[in-house]
Amino acid sequence: MSLAAMFRAAAVFVAALAVSACGINSVPTTEEAAKARWADVQSAYQRRADLVPNLVSTVRAAAQSETQILTNVTEARARATSINVTTDDLSDPAEFQRFQAAQNQLTQALGQLRTVVENYPQLQSQARFADLMSQLEGTENRIDVARTRYNEAVQEYNTTIRTFPATIAANVIYGADPMQPFTAEPGSQVAPDVDFGDMGGAPAPAVPAPANDDMPAAQPATGTGN
Repeated sequence: MSLAAMFRAAAVFVAALAVSACGINSVPTTEEAAKARWADVQSAYQRRADLVPNLVSTVRAAAQSETQILTNVTEARARATSINVTTDDLSDPAEFQRFQAAQNQLTQALGQLRTVVENYPQLQSQARFADLMSQLEGTENRIDVARTRYNEAVQEYNTTIRTFPATIAANVIYGADPMQPFTAEPGSQVAPDVDFGDMGGAPAPAVPAPANDDMPAAQPATGTGN
């Protein structure tokens, strides 16, 4: 091999190393990993949304006086399923916050429903209700795991696009923006005071509507959970 050919081969080798080192591969790799974890989050939330109509119908049959709570759950589900955050929106703080707020409202509404049904022993003894609550509990666990894994993937991606030398590819080639992680609800680090002494079967307070007044009208989701 001639000296010139050796120099050309060396130059190609150095260039390949430089491209690899600047994050040409690590940025899209970590981005796609975070997007995959987001799909898991959506699947878990959809599974919960699919359980809600059957749960509401079962409770309504045995606890007809709790119409306000059932309405809260139904409306919270509709709001939660009306917001579709795509992978392109994961870098949009406002859109991601709307999604998280709507899902948190459904979580709160379901928590109120659990509290109310404690006053109906005949409902708790029904096999159908027990099965639905077991599925709901399992789904909540799936949601927690999916959110945790998504946050871990987002942390790795956000770190990658800010760390030299991958930040070169992130800014020059991909125009990458940080993705939004899930955050704890305000006050969630403080243990709530719970007093069941004055329950007496009274309806729990309504779940507040979202602060964003331009949230689109909701339609219940029709997909099936995994």
